[in-house]
Amino acid sequence: MRGHNDRRRWAVGLALAGCLALVSAVAAAKTPDKTVDWVAINPAFDGATFVNDVSTCATCHEDAVKGFGPTLHAKALGHGTAEANQCESCHGPRSKHVENPSAELAFSRLTTPQQSAVCLQCHQGGPRMGWKAGAHNQGDVSCTSCHDVMANKSERAMLKKASGPETCYECHGEVRGNMMKASHHPVREGAMDCASCHNVHGSKQALLVKNTLNETCTTCHAEKRGPFLWEHAPVRESCANCHEAHGSSNRNLLTAKDSFLCLSCHSYGGHINLPRYNRTNNPLGGGCVNCHITTHGSNHPSGAKQTR
Repeated sequence: MRGHNDRRRWAVGLALAGCLALVSAVAAAKTPDKTVDWVAINPAFDGATFVNDVSTCATCHEDAVKGFGPTLHAKALGHGTAEANQCESCHGPRSKHVENPSAELAFSRLTTPQQSAVCLQCHQGGPRMGWKAGAHNQGDVSCTSCHDVMANKSERAMLKKASGPETCYECHGEVRGNMMKASHHPVREGAMDCASCHNVHGSKQALLVKNTLNETCTTCHAEKRGPFLWEHAPVRESCANCHEAHGSSNRNLLTAKDSFLCLSCHSYGGHINLPRYNRTNNPLGGGCVNCHITTHGSNHPSGAKQTR
């Protein structure tokens, strides 16, 4: 019996060793090569070598090196250690720049795709998988348009402004205006930010965090998801048919005022669907939704008209 158990343990151990070897081999095969072809990014780097000495950079760029010290990048790149190479990790080999401090090798001289290529040597995959096809990249926006890696200006993500919305508002002024309206998502209050709904690094539709607008909305508004026995067709099609996500002068983020929104589709006769019966200042106060209370859909057997 002991010999049988020994053989079984030996077989199990051999199988586990094989599995571990396979996992290690797969992991090694998937390890990305982060070596950057600097000449491909900028031909001016041809012949340049790495200086590997931060103090050399600090001779001219003392303020920049000092401001960089407390940042996440500095900590990740070993700021203050003898083997640190944090400057040239992002700025490329600087020997030619040291010999002739011209602007030819300056990061600012790189094109938008070249600047992003430098960042993507480390920051690729995950939520950035769609960057190349994303709206920001296609709109000639680089990583440094939104991020400042040389100084701590935000609590997270190394943004150029103190918060995500402030950074986004630099370009999206119309969104800032909508967020100031009476009905808005709680971005101003700090309960959420732009990244709660948008993947700014690229996605399939409108830089959303989910594949569709409805999927994004129902991440929080799960009770509106369905499926419903009686569906309201505009809801199934898109939440944006009735709601303005960034802010509205109408309550509940509606694109039009209460019953006037309903009447844009339901304008047939034979029903009390005129504005004088459905104004929001009537005694009941809700217009159409005084009776049609389940506008997003109903599972009640008698809810075909979204009345229950």
